[in-house]
Formats: sequence, structure tokens, C-alpha cells
Amino acid sequence: MVRTSVGAQRYLKTNGAGGRRIAVYGDGATIADMVSAYKNGTADGFTTNPTLMAKAGLTDYRAFAHEVLAAIPDRSISFEVFADDFDEMGRQAREIGSWGENVFVKIPIMNTRSESALPLIRELSHEGLKLNVTALMTLEQVKGTVAAISPETPTIISVFAGRIADTGVDPVPLMRDCVKACKDAPEAMVLWASPREVLNIYQAEQCGCHIITCTPDLIKKLSLRGKDLTEYSRETVQMFFDDGRKAGFRL
Repeated sequence: MVRTSVGAQRYLKTNGAGGRRIAVYGDGATIADMVSAYKNGTADGFTTNPTLMAKAGLTDYRAFAHEVLAAIPDRSISFEVFADDFDEMGRQAREIGSWGENVFVKIPIMNTRSESALPLIRELSHEGLKLNVTALMTLEQVKGTVAAISPETPTIISVFAGRIADTGVDPVPLMRDCVKACKDAPEAMVLWASPREVLNIYQAEQCGCHIITCTPDLIKKLSLRGKDLTEYSRETVQMFFDDGRKAGFRL
């Protein structure tokens, strides 16, 4: 893993369950799930986005954010801007960033017109706002982000490895290169975004990524690490048998 500063390290604290060396951030917009993961220690931080919030039926952005921050005051939480115009994006970012010391502001790498957000990212980062630069999918985007951010401001660089994999491309080599691209940016933290399976957590860890986002379902499966596969096979057969019996199937 790339060496990070003392400042960045406080956002990477993990309980180290099973020898884990990567911070697992819960990804969602359901307050009950977020608070549960916080209280039981299964999530080291949290991220959300407008799509997740809309799916959760949320309509009051500020109310949701303040409720989350009141319940989770000492973990990194990323909230995303939802504007497409860079001036408005900057205004939203500054407000969101004022909500708490543990807040990271998610800024997409571009807007819907493919216009680069790097000038805004540079401006906000050098103002001291902690950013989570999101929706990155190329090494060039990562390198551009590293060049833009302040060397003194903690920044999360979210590379959507899962979406890259959806295109038929193995994201592992790219993620290794992204970590290397951050070697001279001690406040930068590489995040493996949009994982599709628990294996991705271990792949991200081996690549040297600092953080991976996970849904509640994936976080629950972390308890399977090291499980005896013969016993897991028996449990699977038991599940099939029990479900067939409960359904009352007859031939």
C-alpha cells in the first residue's frame, strides 16, 4: 500500500478483522443500515450518492445528511454534489464541506457534457475542502486528479473498478497502476468503487487500495473469510433441502 500521511491515516482506521488491511466503507443511503454498521464496527466509513438517496426515497438532502452526521460523528462520510454547472457544483461543495470535520465532498470527474471538473477540483482542494473525486475509470483521470489536488488536503480518489469489470476489462492491473500514480501524494487515498463480489475486497487489498465501498450485503459476507469449504458445501445442501421441504414439493 502507498504510504499515507498521519492526516490521511485517521480516515483509514480499520478494526483489522481477519487481518484485513483495507478500510471498508459502507455504501448506501438507508440510515438504519448505516447506524447499525457504525455501531457494530463493520464499516470504517461511509459513502452515498444521489442515485442511492433517490432509491431510498429521500427528498430532503440536508435533513438526511444532518441526521447521519448526528448519529455518526467520527467516521469519514462522503456526500455528493448533484449540480451539473461547475459554479453551482462549487457552491454546493462548500456548503456540504461545512457540515462537519468528517465530511468528504464527492465531485464527479466531469459533468454530463464531458467537461473536466479538474479546475474546480484544484480550486476546492487548495481551499482545504476534503474531496472524494468520483466516477473515475481511466489512469489518465487519476493522474490528472493527483496533479490537481493540494498535497496538504486529504482526498479520496474513487475508481469504479466494478463498472470497468462490467465492460469485460480486468480492473486489477489498472487499480495497481492507480495506486502507483498516488505514490507521491501522501494525502491521497485510492478507493475501489462499485465492487460486485466479496472477492473484490481481497483484490483491492492486494492492489494496495486504501478503501473499498461495500453494500450491506457484501459487508455481511466478510464473516465468511477462511470458512471451511467442505462445511460450506454441506450448509448449501442443507439450505436446498430445507427450502424444498418448506415449499412442500412433491413428485
